[in-house]
Amino acid sequence: MKFLVVDDSPAMRRIILNALRRIGHTNAIEANDGREALARFDETVDFVITDWNMPSVSGVEFVSALRALPAGHSVPIVMVTTRGARNDIVAAMDVGVNSYIFKPLTPSVLRDKIERLMASAVIAA
Repeated sequence: MKFLVVDDSPAMRRIILNALRRIGHTNAIEANDGREALARFDETVDFVITDWNMPSVSGVEFVSALRALPAGHSVPIVMVTTRGARNDIVAAMDVGVNSYIFKPLTPSVLRDKIERLMASAVIAA
């Protein structure tokens, strides 16, 4: 499975990539913000993990644009962020985020989110 990890913080991208490796996922590409993520996304990406607060193109703007692409219409998306207000979660879900993780992130929480989303994708198919 190929992941696209989007966060403007190199340290946070490293944390996410290390968490992915710890749970057995080694195929990942990175992007610094939503603009770069849109340029790097293609039909080979199976799963997206994105931050919300990024310069240029935010996570919400990125997800909205990604969902408009044929290859991005159904890819599972998890938002990893510090934004925990109910209206933030609703806004993220409204643009197409499938699940939400509050920072700090742990490998076990990430694994659970990935497994649940992949299981629901198999059921829906």
